[in-house]
Amino acid sequence: MRRVVLSILVDNTAGVLSRVSGLFSRRGYNITSLTVGETQDPSISRITVVVKGDNQIIDQIKKQLAKLEDVREIFELLPGESVIRELILVKVESNKDNRQSIIGLADIFRAKIVDVSADSMVIELTGDEPKINAFLKLLEDFTVTELVRTGITGLARGAEDIIDYLAD
Repeated sequence: MRRVVLSILVDNTAGVLSRVSGLFSRRGYNITSLTVGETQDPSISRITVVVKGDNQIIDQIKKQLAKLEDVREIFELLPGESVIRELILVKVESNKDNRQSIIGLADIFRAKIVDVSADSMVIELTGDEPKINAFLKLLEDFTVTELVRTGITGLARGAEDIIDYLAD
């Protein structure tokens, strides 16, 4: 089983996310991460999907996606050739005794403290999965009351971009 990050350019139309995600559920493929947003061209959205499977399953997913009317292009974001990131927000119980420890930990990871109250802090961290997971592991010494992860998103490195694709 290999893990693949697919960047899918689609027409920004009503129901496109439902059609793409429905393809996965109808065929019994599991999505481990999903993010969607408009590109610099408001008529096109980028769906970033992380899936696991053997080569045959991955090829089948790509072929089935390519058949969808709204799908314009499918790119596999390869490690080392792509910039892949995730954002998390973590609410941690804090008080005068542990606040400096939490701030120090956040500083080490270049995280931002985005909210502070008398009994909690909200920390924002962006990075690759190993960085996010290492940060969360170190937070196990504290009480995490809420956590949200955006899912993975990314772009290929280098000069080629969707403008080049749209020009073709």
